[in-house]
Amino acid sequence: MNRTKKIVTRITKTLFIAVFCIAAALTISAGSKNFEVAKNLDIFSTLFRELVVHYVDDVNVSEMMKSGIDGMLSVLDPYTTFIPESEIEDVRLMTTGQYGGIGAVIRPRGDHIMIVEPYKGFPAYKAGLLPGDLILDINGMSTRSRDENEIRTLLQGQPGTSISLTIERDGEELLKKIDREVIRVDNIPYYGMLDENTGYIKLTGFTQRAGREVRNAFLDLKENHDLEHIVLDLRDNGGGLLHEAVNIANLFIEKDKLVVSTKGRLPERSTTHRTLNDPIDLEIPLVVLVNRRSASASEIVAGAIQDFDRGVVIGNRTFGKGLVQNVVSLSYNTRLKVTVAEYFIPSGRSIQAINYAERREDGSVAEIPDSLKMSHETMGGRKVYDGGGIEPDIQVPQITHGAAVRALMQQHMVFDFATRFQRMHDSIPAPEQFNITGELYDDFLAFIEERDFSYDTRCEQLLRNLREAAADEAYYGVLEESFETLQNLIREAKEQDFITYRDEIEELLREEIVARYHYQRGRVIVSLGSDPEVGKALKVLADGQSYRNILAGIE
Repeated sequence: MNRTKKIVTRITKTLFIAVFCIAAALTISAGSKNFEVAKNLDIFSTLFRELVVHYVDDVNVSEMMKSGIDGMLSVLDPYTTFIPESEIEDVRLMTTGQYGGIGAVIRPRGDHIMIVEPYKGFPAYKAGLLPGDLILDINGMSTRSRDENEIRTLLQGQPGTSISLTIERDGEELLKKIDREVIRVDNIPYYGMLDENTGYIKLTGFTQRAGREVRNAFLDLKENHDLEHIVLDLRDNGGGLLHEAVNIANLFIEKDKLVVSTKGRLPERSTTHRTLNDPIDLEIPLVVLVNRRSASASEIVAGAIQDFDRGVVIGNRTFGKGLVQNVVSLSYNTRLKVTVAEYFIPSGRSIQAINYAERREDGSVAEIPDSLKMSHETMGGRKVYDGGGIEPDIQVPQITHGAAVRALMQQHMVFDFATRFQRMHDSIPAPEQFNITGELYDDFLAFIEERDFSYDTRCEQLLRNLREAAADEAYYGVLEESFETLQNLIREAKEQDFITYRDEIEELLREEIVARYHYQRGRVIVSLGSDPEVGKALKVLADGQSYRNILAGIE
């Protein structure tokens, strides 16, 4: 117990030193505020010490402190978070696009972690890891039932250090020794031509090189093709560095124009960000694609393009994250990501959702009543509204997958079939030339039958509920025949699902198989052919008058 007290005393002293240093740096002017800080720190440290010393079971000190910090921050906005030392590589990736590790996308599968995709040219790829490989242990430590973040931390580390993995592939265990390297994730997985005159740039991040990468991609398209239109795809782009958003907007907007301003409680947090350079093109018709997962820096770019009437925004309302975070260094190589300001785009709109607690399951902004929206104007006088995210000039309805398609994805059937396909085929044609033949589709149907694939529709779930209700209320005998008729009708309809949704399933299969050989670049190329937002962009750009009418606010 004496040893425990010594540990607690050291922790308490460290806590006092760290917090008081931060408190001093914050320059709190009111004496009463200083007293409140000191008083509550004293209460917290006393409580913490007494818990550790007297609690009936041994206490995990670090885990309890992390829970306490997370609980304290939970009363603030969702973007103010504590970053332990184990997650520092994630911070480095977010800001620089680089980290030390093996270079692979992972996700849980059963009791273990599975390789989803090795990054081409990096250690996991060089070591021969394949999608579908299960990681059984890392440096002799079992991965069974371990958290995904914990596994990610074990895989990351200083470049030049080695790591040993035991993987399972097709029932066989393999030992892989891998040397970690600096992993660089490009902001642009693909750019190219959608047709003879329309260029396309897919931007997935805003790290330190994002502006330069978009500039180089655009110039390459312009120099090597008859480029008359450009589509900038910001869908699923969660943002990153604010100054890179300004740099990208600057490519299409005149020099010395306000792109975004920030307003915080402290005077130094209220700043303006203007374009600093001459643009590369002020005339080319431009479409920006966005969706519910376009956030932060993506919203700055889309909002600035819209506010300057420089291009047409197509897709779905964006995420609605208009808060600025700074990363502050704490003791023991930990960090605090703290919200310091709110940002506003050129029309004066705030992108931040009115109430960030009210969101859809994916975190994006829920529907906002018109009465809560404030009207603003673009530079050309078009009406635009705040209230959360960027509302596109043209809304494209989102695709709703059928129950069969959702079940195939949730049960990993498409992924597993692509895994088996890759094991059996060394190569495939170029992404544009690879198609799902009738024979290959039949192979897939036989594959899922072997795997005893089954799924429930919402109709079946509701029918079961109705049966139970009828039984409870003594109506079952009267309705039994009707129930059987409905059940048979649903069964017959389900038997047609793989005909009804064949095109959709084939597209998913094509994307997954192509990604095994051509990685993210291939996946993007394949998806473009059936992409409704891309199709709408091409239609708008092909009709010059329609494009100009949208920017002029003419219905």
